[in-house]
Amino acid sequence: MMFNRAIATLALLLAANVALAGGVMKGDAAAGEALVGSCAACHGADGNSLAPTFPKLAGLGERYLLKQMKDIRDGRRPVALMAGQVDNMTDQQLADIAAFYDGQERTAGTTDPDLVRLGRKVYLAGIAERKVAACSGCHSPSGKGNGPGGYPALAGQHADYVAQQLEMFRLGYEDESGRTNGGDSKIMRTIAFGLSDLEIKAVASYVAGLQ
Repeated sequence: MMFNRAIATLALLLAANVALAGGVMKGDAAAGEALVGSCAACHGADGNSLAPTFPKLAGLGERYLLKQMKDIRDGRRPVALMAGQVDNMTDQQLADIAAFYDGQERTAGTTDPDLVRLGRKVYLAGIAERKVAACSGCHSPSGKGNGPGGYPALAGQHADYVAQQLEMFRLGYEDESGRTNGGDSKIMRTIAFGLSDLEIKAVASYVAGLQ
């Protein structure tokens, strides 16, 4: 319990530092809608992808979306399938796209009933003996995220995609070929490193069913 409180406090401090740093560039959703034509093939016209390995961008969080697109463009988050998609876009154009997708309503997902109990435990309570903080501390108990703090909404996200990203964060804990753009604090990499394959599958399934 004390460990989870410490992580939650750290998350709030990080969010406050981001806010003090000047906030998010304001995006124009209408302008963003005009820029997302090519995105629809993978992510859906309204940001609700049909393929379980492509993330739903709808309602993901404007600050988070902007950071991820900038990281992809600038090489901090290599994503082969995104090659060339945002390379020539300005910060303002990316902010506009983020504003558009964040304003869309995310469709509901489903969860595997056999994994609910374990997934709920990991998400809401964490695993203190392995220093795995509760996901709810940053992403909220309902999975709605923390937009101003840059923590993405997970409710309804594809389980396959969430599991894939947790596996990449776990790899990134010790290997730069994994996902390493979660910040210098390594919160996501540390959490994922402490999870087993089954726990990753369970928590990914659990958040998919949150609404």
